[in-house]
Amino acid sequence: MAENTGGVIRIADDVVAIIAGLAATKVKGIASMSGGMTEGIAKRVSGKNMTLGVDVEVGQVETAIDLRVIVEYGVRIHDVCRNLQMEVKEAVESMTGLKVVEVNVKVEGVDLKERGSSKKEEEEPQRVR
Repeated sequence: MAENTGGVIRIADDVVAIIAGLAATKVKGIASMSGGMTEGIAKRVSGKNMTLGVDVEVGQVETAIDLRVIVEYGVRIHDVCRNLQMEVKEAVESMTGLKVVEVNVKVEGVDLKERGSSKKEEEEPQRVR
């Protein structure tokens, strides 16, 4: 990343992926990261859940980030994804000093779960007292 008389600084791909993943999960409208079946199992076993749904390519001064996400039902997907791109770019650039050249977002699903208790549960009377 930067060379001076003290040596070279290199930031690992996993470090950038963790920063991007954490920033992504804090964006309103993002339900979760998507890793697909194979990646999900592999990362659970290896303990790399923080990078689920995140792929990065890190050079000496630049990085490119690919995100796979699940959005919440009812949100404006385009607006949420633009906000996601800005938040991830800002987090990675401010923490690493790398220039983020692109943040690609692939929406792989919509989370249909309602937040809080469902109305159906409230309307049904108790069967047993």
